[in-house]
Amino acid sequence: MRKVSTEQQFQEQILQPGVTIAIFKTTWCKDCHYIDPFMPAVEQAYEGRLTFIELDRDEFPDLCEQLNILGIPSFIAFRNGQEVVRFVSKLRKTREEIEQFLDRAIEVSNALAP
Repeated sequence: MRKVSTEQQFQEQILQPGVTIAIFKTTWCKDCHYIDPFMPAVEQAYEGRLTFIELDRDEFPDLCEQLNILGIPSFIAFRNGQEVVRFVSKLRKTREEIEQFLDRAIEVSNALAP
């Protein structure tokens, strides 16, 4: 998963025609660390269909305010610069819930495709 270090990198990536999954995390978030062990396998399972990027919420306060990122980890799917769907909850996210969100992101993106 590519870590994004500037807002410009984020903007360039979400403008891509494919679906980009932006994951907002922090270093101090226990629920963020909970997903770390299985996310590489999830990313590999969706290789070629989704691009994953990671942002540290604390490094992008203005962007997170603009995107209304309150809870973490937060998952937002983008395509062509537009938000497709997001997965945010106050509960710890399981691998199954994340994969259901990713499947939904692909489904919604395909429905929006011209």
